[in-house]
Amino acid sequence: MITVYSATWCAFCHAAKDYFDKLGVKYTDEDVEVNPQAGLDAVNKSGQRGIPVIDIDGEIIIGFDRPRIDAALAAHPQS
Repeated sequence: MITVYSATWCAFCHAAKDYFDKLGVKYTDEDVEVNPQAGLDAVNKSGQRGIPVIDIDGEIIIGFDRPRIDAALAAHPQS
């Protein structure tokens, strides 16, 4: 399962979600401004307040780090 913690104004969040869309990878988008609990979840998972925070089956990636995303997707194939 993939969750992207994001906000509408965040360019790197849009880049990450666009990348998943391009790959055809399904994800859940949690807008931290609309859902404050999602923001707390992102902080608890990442240890910091920046976004995007990407959770790929428990592997936490901070920011739009394409090499780490690709490695996590390879390590955690999605159905």
